[in-house]
Amino acid sequence: MKNSKLTYLTLIVFHALLALVVFVIPFISKIYALLIIIVGFIIVYTSKNKNNEVLFVSAYLVGAEVFLRMTGGNLNNEFAKFSVIFFMIFGMVYSNFSKNGLIYLVFLLLLVPAIFITISEAGIDVDLKKSLFFNLSGPLCIAMCAIYMFNRRIAFDTLGKVLIIMGFPIISITVYLFLYAPSIKDVVTGTQSNFETSGGFGPNQVSTILGLGMFIFFTQLILFSKSKIELFINSILFIFISYRGIVTFSRGGIMTAAAMIVCFLFLLYYFSNAKGKSKLNLIFILTGIVSIGVWTYSSSQTGGLIEKRYTNKDARGREKKDRLGGREEIMDAEINLFMDSPLLGVGAGLSKSKREEELGGQAASHSEITRLLAEHGVFGIVAFLILVTVPFVVYINNKQHLYFLPFIIFWLLTINHAAMRTAAPAFVYALSLLFVQVKIPEETEN
Repeated sequence: MKNSKLTYLTLIVFHALLALVVFVIPFISKIYALLIIIVGFIIVYTSKNKNNEVLFVSAYLVGAEVFLRMTGGNLNNEFAKFSVIFFMIFGMVYSNFSKNGLIYLVFLLLLVPAIFITISEAGIDVDLKKSLFFNLSGPLCIAMCAIYMFNRRIAFDTLGKVLIIMGFPIISITVYLFLYAPSIKDVVTGTQSNFETSGGFGPNQVSTILGLGMFIFFTQLILFSKSKIELFINSILFIFISYRGIVTFSRGGIMTAAAMIVCFLFLLYYFSNAKGKSKLNLIFILTGIVSIGVWTYSSSQTGGLIEKRYTNKDARGREKKDRLGGREEIMDAEINLFMDSPLLGVGAGLSKSKREEELGGQAASHSEITRLLAEHGVFGIVAFLILVTVPFVVYINNKQHLYFLPFIIFWLLTINHAAMRTAAPAFVYALSLLFVQVKIPEETEN
């Protein structure tokens, strides 16, 4: 017990110090990225993936991706996605996979016609390789993760460990943000998403991963804090991650985290007995108090601007015309592209350049759903229906998967405000397909 506490605290301190070292010596980030791959490969190779080690390695990669991006450690933008894909395939070589999971190969095949359209119609101003890789790496990642995890048996406690391993690099992100912009008051001047409070990187992606971190450490706090020290540590981590997530001024990740936590608490309450429900009532009250405290402090540090951001007002308190930061125009343009080419779509990766004609400028899609419609047409609709329906079919015989709905919420909301630019939505989606078993201790005879 003491060793486990020491290890947990040691890992937290290590990742906090890692942020400090990378902040002082940025080149360390590249070494860190390579070490994740090398050490991960050694772990899986030596263990032959007997205990699903690829899940732990991939989870760590997913948690570290945004940290690597904001510190220049990524070898390329798709580094984390293709690394996760590699480890999923590596895991299948050792541990096989469910044949029923091949439904996700059908999902991939539905995207192929649009690739041929892109090859035949792309202009000389379109970087064909970059366009295809950027837009298809996400679907490929989700398919490989889903095939590996489809109905794979795992203990509930083990799934909790997968999540906390994903959470450790998020601690590094949080500490790095404090080092990058220690004074929020000095860098917040408006209600738009703030790159200064996001470590100089995309606020949308930083908010997304911090929101996931909020959920991870909240569930760690509620379910896996085995001592007062761990209870205190997880509480502090949840509070600090929540605060830094809020002050990115990117609403998507925080609202997603809130939805996940509310759903998780509802499920806990629903499945608890009378004694459990009485304890949860106290948790509801404490969660509400902490949330109000974090929000109040965030408001004071931003001079009330964060409240205007979430009520869709500018710095002067005037109501903004668009509620999604300009995303409405992009989504409308993609729907128009679908209406123009409903059967096969305009081609994988071509919606960005096609929208330039309508909007007068290129802008990457924020919604994976409307992008699938525009670029893949009817085939995109069928592909998306596979992604939505299959997890719920699996869940019918998988009711012990307490994380199922929160995971689906994270995936669905994230692909609507941040598309699939990171590996997180793909990996978390696939986690919903695991066959989770809660170990109940055998009753001893009295």
